[in-house]
Amino acid sequence: MELAHSLLLNEEASNQLGDVQKAEFVFEWLRYLEKLLLATNRDDVREKQKALVEQLLSLLSSSPGPPTRKLLAQNLAILYSIGDTFSVYETIDKCNDLIRSKDDSPSYLPTKLAAVVCLGSLYKKLGRILANGFTDTVGNILKAVKSAESQGRYEIMLSLQSILTGLGAAAAPCHRDVYKAARSCLTDRSMAVRCAAAKCLLELQNEAIFMWSTDLDSVATLCFKSFEGSNYDVRISVSKLLGTVLAKAVIAKHPGGASRQSTRRVSLEEVLELLGAGFLRGSSGFLRASGDMLKGSSSVSRDVRVGVTQAYVVFVSTLGGAWLEKNLAVFLSHILSLVSQSNPKATQTQIDAVCCRRCVSFILRATIGGLLGEKAQIAAAKDICQAIWKLKKVMDAVLSDGNLETRLSSTDVAASQHMLVCALQELGNLIHSLGTTAAPLLQDSSTGLLDSVISVVLHPSISVRLAAAWCLHCIAVALPSYLTPLLDRCLERLTTLKSSPEAVTGFSFAVAALLGAVTHCPLGIPHGKGKIIMTLAEDLLCSAAQNSRLSLQRTQAGWLLISALMTLGPAVVSHHLPRVLLLWKCVFPVSPKDLETERSRGDSFTWQVTLEGRAGALCAVKSFISHCGDLLTEEVIQRLLPPLPCAVDLLTQLSSILKTYGSSLKTPSVVYRQRLYELLILLPPETYKGNLCAILKEVAAELTAPDSQVAASACLLPALCHPDDLLILSPLLQETDHRFIEEQLLFGNGIACGSLEYDPYSIYEKDVEGDSVPKPLPPALSVISSASKLFGVVCANVDEAQRVLILDQLLNSIKHTKGARQQTVQLHVVSAISNLLKYVAGSKQSLGPEVRRLVLTLVLGALESPNPLLRCAAAEAWARLAQVVDDGAFTAGLAQVSFDKLKSARDVVTRTGHSLALGSLHRYLGGIGPQHLSSCIGVLYTLSQDSTSPDVQTWALHSLSLTIDSAGALYHVHVESTLSLIVMLLLNVPPTHAQVHQSLGRCLNALITTLGPELQGNNTSVSALRTSCLLGCAVMQDHPGCLVQAQAISCLQQLHMFAPRHVNLSSLVSCLCVNLCSPYLLLRRAVLACLRQLVQREAAEVSEHAVMLARDNRDNNPAADTNLREVGLEGALLALLDRETDGSLCQDIRETLHHMLTSMAVEKLSLWLKLCKDVLAASADFTAVTCVDTMQEEEGDRGDDASVLTRGDDKPHPFSNPRWGTRVFAADCVCRIISQCENANSAHFDIALAQEMKKSDSRNDFLVLHLADLIRMAFMAATDHSDQLRLSGLDTLLVVIRRFADIAEPEFPGHVILEQYQANVGAALRPAFTSETPPDITAKACQVCSAWIASGVVSDLGDLRRVHQLLVSSLMKIQAGKEALSQLYNESASTMEVLAVLKAWAEVYIIAVQRHKNHKQTLKTTINSEDSVRSGSASAAGLLDLVCTDLATLSRLWLAALQDFALLTLPAEFASQLPVEGGAFYTAETSKSATPHYHNSWALILHAAALWLTSTGFADPDEGGANLSRPVTPTSMCQGSSSSGPAVKSPEDVYTDRFHLILGISVEFLCSLRSDATLESITSCLQALQALLDAPWPRSRVGSDQDLGIELLNVLHRVILTRESPAIQLASLEVVRQIICAAQEHVKEKRRSAEVDDGASEKETVPEFGEGKDTGGLVPGKSLVFATLELCVCILVRQLPELNPKLTSGPRDKASKPKTLSEEGSRLVAAALVILAELPAVCSPEGSVSVLPTILYLAIGVLRETAVKLPGGQLSSTVTASLHALKGILTSPMARAEKSHEAWTSLLQSALATVLDCWSPVDGAHQELDEISLLTAITVFILSTSPEVTAVPCLQNRCIEKFKAALESKDSVVQMKTCQLLHSIFQYPKPAISYPYIYSLASSIVEKLQEMDRRRPGDAAELQLCQEGIKLLEALVTVADEEHRAQLVACLLPILISFLLDENALGSATSVTRSLHDFALQTLMQIGPRYSSVFKNVMASSPALKARLEAAVKGNQESVRVDPSSKQAKNLGRNSSIQLKTSFL
Repeated sequence: MELAHSLLLNEEASNQLGDVQKAEFVFEWLRYLEKLLLATNRDDVREKQKALVEQLLSLLSSSPGPPTRKLLAQNLAILYSIGDTFSVYETIDKCNDLIRSKDDSPSYLPTKLAAVVCLGSLYKKLGRILANGFTDTVGNILKAVKSAESQGRYEIMLSLQSILTGLGAAAAPCHRDVYKAARSCLTDRSMAVRCAAAKCLLELQNEAIFMWSTDLDSVATLCFKSFEGSNYDVRISVSKLLGTVLAKAVIAKHPGGASRQSTRRVSLEEVLELLGAGFLRGSSGFLRASGDMLKGSSSVSRDVRVGVTQAYVVFVSTLGGAWLEKNLAVFLSHILSLVSQSNPKATQTQIDAVCCRRCVSFILRATIGGLLGEKAQIAAAKDICQAIWKLKKVMDAVLSDGNLETRLSSTDVAASQHMLVCALQELGNLIHSLGTTAAPLLQDSSTGLLDSVISVVLHPSISVRLAAAWCLHCIAVALPSYLTPLLDRCLERLTTLKSSPEAVTGFSFAVAALLGAVTHCPLGIPHGKGKIIMTLAEDLLCSAAQNSRLSLQRTQAGWLLISALMTLGPAVVSHHLPRVLLLWKCVFPVSPKDLETERSRGDSFTWQVTLEGRAGALCAVKSFISHCGDLLTEEVIQRLLPPLPCAVDLLTQLSSILKTYGSSLKTPSVVYRQRLYELLILLPPETYKGNLCAILKEVAAELTAPDSQVAASACLLPALCHPDDLLILSPLLQETDHRFIEEQLLFGNGIACGSLEYDPYSIYEKDVEGDSVPKPLPPALSVISSASKLFGVVCANVDEAQRVLILDQLLNSIKHTKGARQQTVQLHVVSAISNLLKYVAGSKQSLGPEVRRLVLTLVLGALESPNPLLRCAAAEAWARLAQVVDDGAFTAGLAQVSFDKLKSARDVVTRTGHSLALGSLHRYLGGIGPQHLSSCIGVLYTLSQDSTSPDVQTWALHSLSLTIDSAGALYHVHVESTLSLIVMLLLNVPPTHAQVHQSLGRCLNALITTLGPELQGNNTSVSALRTSCLLGCAVMQDHPGCLVQAQAISCLQQLHMFAPRHVNLSSLVSCLCVNLCSPYLLLRRAVLACLRQLVQREAAEVSEHAVMLARDNRDNNPAADTNLREVGLEGALLALLDRETDGSLCQDIRETLHHMLTSMAVEKLSLWLKLCKDVLAASADFTAVTCVDTMQEEEGDRGDDASVLTRGDDKPHPFSNPRWGTRVFAADCVCRIISQCENANSAHFDIALAQEMKKSDSRNDFLVLHLADLIRMAFMAATDHSDQLRLSGLDTLLVVIRRFADIAEPEFPGHVILEQYQANVGAALRPAFTSETPPDITAKACQVCSAWIASGVVSDLGDLRRVHQLLVSSLMKIQAGKEALSQLYNESASTMEVLAVLKAWAEVYIIAVQRHKNHKQTLKTTINSEDSVRSGSASAAGLLDLVCTDLATLSRLWLAALQDFALLTLPAEFASQLPVEGGAFYTAETSKSATPHYHNSWALILHAAALWLTSTGFADPDEGGANLSRPVTPTSMCQGSSSSGPAVKSPEDVYTDRFHLILGISVEFLCSLRSDATLESITSCLQALQALLDAPWPRSRVGSDQDLGIELLNVLHRVILTRESPAIQLASLEVVRQIICAAQEHVKEKRRSAEVDDGASEKETVPEFGEGKDTGGLVPGKSLVFATLELCVCILVRQLPELNPKLTSGPRDKASKPKTLSEEGSRLVAAALVILAELPAVCSPEGSVSVLPTILYLAIGVLRETAVKLPGGQLSSTVTASLHALKGILTSPMARAEKSHEAWTSLLQSALATVLDCWSPVDGAHQELDEISLLTAITVFILSTSPEVTAVPCLQNRCIEKFKAALESKDSVVQMKTCQLLHSIFQYPKPAISYPYIYSLASSIVEKLQEMDRRRPGDAAELQLCQEGIKLLEALVTVADEEHRAQLVACLLPILISFLLDENALGSATSVTRSLHDFALQTLMQIGPRYSSVFKNVMASSPALKARLEAAVKGNQESVRVDPSSKQAKNLGRNSSIQLKTSFL
């Protein structure tokens, strides 16, 4: 293929190839040439032009295939447009000659067609350059039309279209001729020709004025004719033509003068009249119509009506939304009049009426629903409302007229009913789509919308009553606040108008529809409504028999209400279940005998009522089973079963009852059967075991009944066929935007499509297709569908003999019928068999041989049925049979049957059926063995090349694709041959056979999947395969059929997945962008599925390519959405999301945008924010925005990229009136953008940094610079009409507050940047607290309020009060009690609101307390004005004061909420003990739905309640236990004797209750942490425990109750084990510390009281307190200390695994190096050590001896493992902690207690020995431990224990050695620290300890100093060492006895004086020597006066010293005058020595 890449065709290479490869080679060359020509220099092209033209023309004559001729033509055109044009006329003549040729042989046809295509292409590209001779060309082409066959006519039409495009107005002379030719082609028998003619005419009407003026009527009639017998593509093309021409006629501005006489202005009314005539009378003129009317046949075929419907939509869409707004009234009245009484023809039968209503609804939905923005839609809804009022008045006039004669004109009523139905459905749909934005419409009293809808509920026609009920349903779903009032209103009307039959049915429909709406409204309805409805239903059923005029209606209404009630779910239904079951039991006779007597009584009317009632009861039970599965216990099932046998008996007797009482019972009996079948399908077959055979017989009779003439394959079979097959085999079944109306064409003319009146019970069911009206099929059809499903279940559960019998019977019934009747029966039987096989396969059963034979015979017959759907279902059943039998030989046999048939048969039916059967076998069995694979492929290859029948090709190729898919790796050997077959067919199959191309696309897709990642390979065979795949995709991309293009896109998508480098992304993206707005739904889906995949990998590239495409295409392709140019691909997708209605497509768009946002939002920040802002602002009510837009003026110089945000204001908006759904999406995108920025550069949240980086490079863009926009967007969303948008807006606001609260304002230190937006935040929140706001919005707003207050943005109390006031108002509201809360929603909604308010207050209170605490601490530590500005005392104390005013109320409510939560979390077995009426904030009935709200908010409330209890110290004088919960409910903390309980409670009891409430909730939660428990909840819970244990009273409780303490510790241990978060582990350890402190306090208290009590008695008898008593044993599980040790060991070993004795018990190979822990790890270790040090105090002396070894081991272990050397001799935080712990342990009173003294002493000695051992090398390897840390540890031992521990000679000597060695160290820092440590030892008051060290070490220190004197200190470390040495000697002087002191001072003075400098040296001294001089001088000044006599003696004895001292003093005085800075150096020296001492010694 590389050889094909040249400017001239490489003829040598191409001639060596076979035919197929040659065609491929040529096509590849042409593809390459097209790109090459555009990129090559003109002169180079001109050089080779002649040769190229010759090559192209020779190709032209060599019969090129369709894609090749198209490319060839394009290349010729491009060549002439770039090169010279002088030979172009020769080319044109050549083409004309080829067309004129008389050769009619099939082999010559491709050349002719190629010539036609070439002409079109040349004229299109070169246009007016060729205007001279075009008339001859056109004439020649038109002449050819007459003799051409369909392909020729197709190409000629397209060629003419191209010629017209190229020539424009210049082609006027030929317009009429072209028009004539296209007219005849528009009604051609080939559908492709019709489409081409429509395209040609569409092009023609651009210039040919006559088409939309004088010839308008004939164009319209022509189009109507064209719709007859059309397919979907023709309807799309022709409706586009008709709609466009009519739109042109309405808006045409006629050119003046010349054409005056030929044109006339056409009014809108005339155009609508024309369309209406087509809709009502079809293509017949008026003369023919009258003849038909006389015969009484309906002349309009459905396809014409559907075509005209689409034309209406095109007409309005072309004129646009603004036009529709102006002309809405005219348009609406016209559309409704299509189904009015003035056109009785359209609605003369119910079937016609239903179809016409569908069309009208579709027009209204597509125009009003699709083109208008929300404001215009509200206006439209008002217009529809007016129309309803008018129709209502007409009806009232007719009905009120008492005269009986005029009553007969109720035909008027019947006729107006259809207009009303359409109007009501559209009104419902409009409001449904508007959602809560429709609120103003309903509040507008002048429109009276609700009144008008409710008034029509009483209409005499049942369809209207149902439509009105459905409209109410839509209103309730859109505006949940109207649900309860509407329900009340309808129930009230139903009760008062019980005696009117219309009212009973109408209002029962309305109530049922409203109940169906409850599932769509998360806030629900009050629980009590269920009871009212149940009572009313019972009342209706009981009173039905009283009045025969109403009995039918009341029976129906009663059961309808009960069925609808079931949708409310188990929570409601459980209360009414016994009554329902009783009614169910009563509705059927008890025994067969009763049924017999019943049959003999009654007349047809009573039977009608009975059947209606029983059908209703069956429906109610079905509804119960499907909606309340949880209630189906064994007991309930047993109560459901008894009536079933009787129901089945009645079923068997229905036929005889029908005979007795006449045909009026026919419909009721069908409905009864259907209901029974539906119920039986839902029930498990075991429940009706005894009746299986009877049911089976009835079902079989149903399927073969002689009167079922209806063959509705379209409703039975699609469910049984595979969706992939349906796409290929029945274009009508594919999903399209017009599915709603196209559906009618599926059913034959005698069958109605679904409509609500066929089954009123479906009004409360969730509709399958989203928001449109339920469309149940007529009972006659649905009963067959249910029967065939039930057949599958029942037949699979009877025994074999029974099965054989019944299947035999079915087979016979098919044989014995003829013609259409036979087809019907066959259809029913096959669907039943398919269901049987489906069921058997699903339940893993098997079938006997006889059954198999019968099934096979039945299916084989259907495989050869003329109905394609039936063949498809049969092929599926064929494969399922093989799957069920699961036997290789059987499968092979089936395959062989098909092979034989295919070899012999020649008819299309057999060949298609059996080829699909082979494919299905592969699909279900994953292939049928390699030996069959080859033969199967061979057969399919042959069939797929059968060019005489496109159908056979389509089915065979489809089957081949299934085979490829299922064969997997086995197929590899066939890949090459298949691929060349596919490419060959793609290059040769005519474009008119689009379905063949679709199948080829599926095969190619399957092949690409089979090859998979191998496609990335580079060897020649793989690259050849890849080239073929790409070539195939290119052919399909160029195909005119949209569905073929969709296949091409999905093939390229697969290729991109496996071999992304080889797919040309730019051409793929441009193909996707062009098709974004295709009229074909499946193509749009393919485009988005592909885009979604592309942007996951390379979003930025895709976006770039799209923008490039939009730029390049500006001139030549306006089809690429204009939005692409303005707002890029992202904006185009957002705009598409706004228009699109298909659910899966919208989901894809959202995901695509999310992927793009994730990868690009940070880089293209401005673009994304602008998009979101445009969408949110496009519909914002600007008046509402500007009034609070108090943004500061600095916006401009704020660094906001203002240019980006204001650029588009002068242009029209790219997003005009986006829907609320799109705006919600935009608001969510804003939140996503913020979270994306969080993971990016920190400058996004740092304004100073951002401004700096923006200055350095203006392309930088940061989120913080757009803060004003973010706030504004959140504000716009939060104050919108749409509730969902308000929620999103508040969410966004919350995110903004949380993310930006801490960012400081650089220009105003002490302030934050959010402070300037206070007004906006306040204004955004205020509307959420009004009384009519739904509770979910108020709840969210409370969260934002608390976040705002807690964020600390606002420090000024006055400003804070504004938002605080909102919370106060909501607190007032909830205090008022349940009565005051809204009755519009379910009780759980008010629970949600109350808890949200309490949670918000809790958060504020917690923050206030924390700030107050921090503020107190800062006051203690520092009075630094800088810091206290922000958390200014006013705000810290003030916030707490603000909260305190309401604290009394709040604390009461908090405790009540916690009590509720505690009750709700009790296990199920305590359910009986719960309060009957519920809790403080929930009712018993709604407890289940209220629980999630408690789970959401309890943690913060718990923390707040604990803080409050701590702050009151559990002393709350003015409140007893009685007020714990709100006075509204009688529940209080104690559920005991409610009368006397509260009065008696002592404060102690109240404390206990509260304490146990908080503790219980915490422990319960922490015990069983669910995986979804949030970090916040756990933290809050632990903080609550901390707060609780801060108070003395709870501490004493925990201390005195050891079991409680142990329980808590075990729970905390578990938390630590299961949660990795350091914050949680630290918080847990803090609680552990508090528990241990509590235990200590308790032990101390007991010891103290024992001493007081036994003060007089002997000391020995004092009992031991503390753990371990007098034995010292600690029992696991019973010991607090043991539990604590477990927990601490767990923490320590996790951080330092080396501490685990199991690891260290063996000989350690190598000492592990000490390691530094992370900051969190260090904090955890430190916290654990603090706890360990406290433990001995909790034990008795003996107990302390038991735990001491463990504690010491751990403390020293931490020291050893973390003693890392740090610079400057610092100690690591863990070492510090372990030293503190050691000090705590060593100073424990237990060390001195007589009982434990000895043991402690020996243990502490061992510990000291262990520390000393740390120096000794382990296995010769020296550990790199920090000497300073170890020396400090020794020092701690020396100073903190009694002398007998450390004064043991062996230990003491080792210690002294260590110090000595350290003093000799080379590291001056070590020496210095050693001096510091010795300093503290020397000063120790006990001589026994300090003296040995003084004796041993003093001399070496003196030596050290003398040495220093000789070589002056060189750096700060040595300087510090000198200073410490001097201090040490000073200390020695102080400690020494009087007699030795003089010697010591005499020793010290010379050293000090030697450090002094004289005045000469001072000037040149370094800072170090200078500092030493100052220090020495200062020390001398202190010592001199203190030991004056010694001083004088020394001075006297050494004149040299004296002189030096004097010189130094003199020099110092001199320099002080010059340089006062030396003081600082002095201080430095001082401070450093102090720090270490204070840290722990």
